[in-house]
Amino acid sequence: MLPHLLKAGVESAPALEKLKRYAHLTLEWNRSVSNVVSRHDERRFVERHIAESVEPAAWLKTSGGARWIDFGSGAGLPAIPLAIAGVGSEWTLVESRRMKTLFMRKSKQELGLQQLEIVLSRLESMLEESARLSSYDGFTSRATLALGPTLELAAAFVKPGGKAFLWKGSKREAEMKADERWRETWELDGLLGIGNGQTVIVRFTRKG
Repeated sequence: MLPHLLKAGVESAPALEKLKRYAHLTLEWNRSVSNVVSRHDERRFVERHIAESVEPAAWLKTSGGARWIDFGSGAGLPAIPLAIAGVGSEWTLVESRRMKTLFMRKSKQELGLQQLEIVLSRLESMLEESARLSSYDGFTSRATLALGPTLELAAAFVKPGGKAFLWKGSKREAEMKADERWRETWELDGLLGIGNGQTVIVRFTRKG
């Protein structure tokens, strides 16, 4: 993980300490309060979840985006590790399950991540909040809806020229072909394989 933090240009020692603390908080909450990640993933939480969130941080930073929105944040992935890695100056984390938002608020407080806004809602419901529409520079989503519906929602929140980064697995190409309405508002402009290569991050640019 250290090479990816250095590549992102963040101070590595404090960032690593925060990531370790975040991992401990997640596992403690998972075992004593409620599941925010699968029990099967506890042993590989750092390798599978935190590392896959941090690895593309430098790539996201090249977009120059300051204000980001993360859809279906769950335990705060990938947004919390990316914020620790220095991506963006403001993050809105949207999650529809109350216990997961409580965990993220605890993490925000204990890790001193004041740039995070935790929202208990569905992204669809936020379409009624006019102040949020076309107001974000970047959008992230990991392990949520299929690609087409995700980009359809993202289009309402991201400014023209802004970016969307989607963490996708082996079904990526099938999802892109299954519903191509996303091409009306987005342009595919990059792929980055991470980890062992089974996960790919797909970058899109919002058309004007």
